[in-house]
Amino acid sequence: MLATWGRNDPFFLPAGAEAFKRDIPDADVRLLDTGHFALETHADEIAAAIRGFLTA
Repeated sequence: MLATWGRNDPFFLPAGAEAFKRDIPDADVRLLDTGHFALETHADEIAAAIRGFLTA
């Protein structure tokens, strides 16, 4: 599982992303230096993470 998350998101806190690892220890959780609208500010980085995840 891949989760890309805004480290500065005031609604979905980083602890929520890290919680995925309790259920899926091999989860790839990436905290990005952004807020709630991560795709608007980090689309290229998120797209690259998705491509890498799907081809690994």
